[in-house]
Amino acid sequence: MRIRAITVFISWNSREIPRAGDLARAARETLTRGGYEVQTMRLALPPPETSMEALAFLRQARDWEAMAREAGFDYLSLGPLGPLASEIPRLFAETERIFAALMLMDRDAARMAARIIRENATVALDGFANLRFAALAGVPPLCPFFPAAYHDGGPMALALATEAADMAVEAARAARDPAAALAMLQAQVEATGRHLTHLLHPVTRAFSARFAGIDFSLAPFPEPERSIGTAIELLSGAFFGEAGTLAAVAGLAAAVQGADFPRTGFCGIMLPVLEDAVLARRAAEQRFRLNDLLLYSAVCGTGLDTLPLPGSVSEETLARVLEDLRALSVRLGKPLTARLMPIPGREPGDPVRFDFAYLAPSAVMAL
Repeated sequence: MRIRAITVFISWNSREIPRAGDLARAARETLTRGGYEVQTMRLALPPPETSMEALAFLRQARDWEAMAREAGFDYLSLGPLGPLASEIPRLFAETERIFAALMLMDRDAARMAARIIRENATVALDGFANLRFAALAGVPPLCPFFPAAYHDGGPMALALATEAADMAVEAARAARDPAAALAMLQAQVEATGRHLTHLLHPVTRAFSARFAGIDFSLAPFPEPERSIGTAIELLSGAFFGEAGTLAAVAGLAAAVQGADFPRTGFCGIMLPVLEDAVLARRAAEQRFRLNDLLLYSAVCGTGLDTLPLPGSVSEETLARVLEDLRALSVRLGKPLTARLMPIPGREPGDPVRFDFAYLAPSAVMAL
């Protein structure tokens, strides 16, 4: 298991950035000494004031990106932007490490998010800019995973995001049957969560910051041994997308949710198609579709994540997908996100490959 991100949450007060950087570095050093590999340090802000003018917002965002990088942060999240969301494509064109989101409060917001996704697809080569944007449904503050992260407006806080799909793979390989594997996983998640908490409480106290908790989601990395798809197929005995997948996903989610540790964010199963070697391969083999992922979201984690879609997909179709996601979130009372990636000039079945270590090769999915 690796730490995907140490995320620090602060207000829109630039004087807090140096202390936030010191807190993140102290946390990283403590975790490294404790035997954990930390991949990134991230900074998250509360949603900006709705009265801010667009040009002032863009200028301030660029300044904050520079200050965050100087303080040692790899990425910056501005959270759900509300009325300023229409500026996201321009924001992404003018920055490199800023993430942003839009909350799906109603149908109008779904249409706005669909428009942003279409515009983002033209900002960078092969639609890569949409990796930095998410439509959120029912997502609370203090989630350490980007692009969902945003501050609650209180005192400085710190949270961890894990990359723990390999723990599920190891348990599935070591146990005699699925039930034993899930019991083993739950025990490992609980023990590791408590150890991480033990390490970080003194650090946050030293900086008079809150420890918001751990998002102990089984997030993958695009290698077979770090793939949640590998774990699901080991537990189900079938290819991802076939009968048995839903039961395996639900079992894994129950194992994580049954563990006792300070939690924040999703604490579930993440199924990001392009971030997982097995899911990316099964998508290229057309073994599952978007609606299958919505079904699995009903029993697990984050919704629709890093889906490679046809470049010709319309705003209307995207909006309907987002309305389905919002309906599922409202009906079940659970946080869900959508990170949809139309690939310009590509149609279903066309290959997709990004020069980015966190994304696996796949193919455009049909809608």
